[in-house]
Amino acid sequence: MSDDNRTLPYPEPSDEHPTLVIPGSRDDRGDTGATRRRRWPWVVLIVVVVLAALVVAAEFVARAVLPGAVRSIVIEQLDLPADQQLDVETEGLLVPQLVAGRLDTLRLSTDAITLEGITGAADVTATGVPLRGGDLDGADGTIRIDQEQFTALLSDTDLPVETVEFAAPNATLAGSFDVLGTAVPVSVTLTPGAVDGDLELTPVAASIGGVDIDLDRVGSSLGSLGAGITEPRRVCIADQLPAGLTLTGVEIVDGEAVIDIDVNGAIVTDESLQEKGTCDR
Repeated sequence: MSDDNRTLPYPEPSDEHPTLVIPGSRDDRGDTGATRRRRWPWVVLIVVVVLAALVVAAEFVARAVLPGAVRSIVIEQLDLPADQQLDVETEGLLVPQLVAGRLDTLRLSTDAITLEGITGAADVTATGVPLRGGDLDGADGTIRIDQEQFTALLSDTDLPVETVEFAAPNATLAGSFDVLGTAVPVSVTLTPGAVDGDLELTPVAASIGGVDIDLDRVGSSLGSLGAGITEPRRVCIADQLPAGLTLTGVEIVDGEAVIDIDVNGAIVTDESLQEKGTCDR
């Protein structure tokens, strides 16, 4: 070749002639992949936040709706007044329990409820509550009644009971018995308890005609009358409670009789357990 047609060298890279990057080249694709990888955690986080918000919303809805539904069912089943005050509480997250169809714990409480003619405050806790029918795993609770209601509870017994006065841990029963046509006032102070589902009354002091007596001496001298006043008495109250309830304890606390009960889990499905019990044994 002649010097007139020489091949010129490729110019050296410089700011005046920058090297161009062709779109879609290896370096460009690498940057895009890295960007996508950086975005993924944010996408996952957003999804998690949205799901969490939905769960929280569902939980709020469940807690708002469930108590009212339970309250309506209880009022209908027990034939209570429509305006009956009844608080309903649950424990734990409700949504998983609703999905499983079973509540772990359900608590029902009221300041005043009348059942079988006896009025008192009630607090019952049930466990393993089926939402699609079936028996409870179990339940127990307490009923609190005042002196007047305790008197009514004993009104059908043969005890001389006209009034009852509480002084923890005892209850003093006052009444009278007939001696040759004369009413003789009697007062007996007893400690209440429960034995085999019965109310047990254990005398600790007594007076007849306003005179304090020795329980041991009177018990032996007055025969059956003395025994009725001075010896422990078991009083069956099963006929005043639904058959599915069993008396497990009685204690005088803060001017009230606190009655502990055990509830047969089948009471929600077995109508015979919802009827009055019996004292026939």
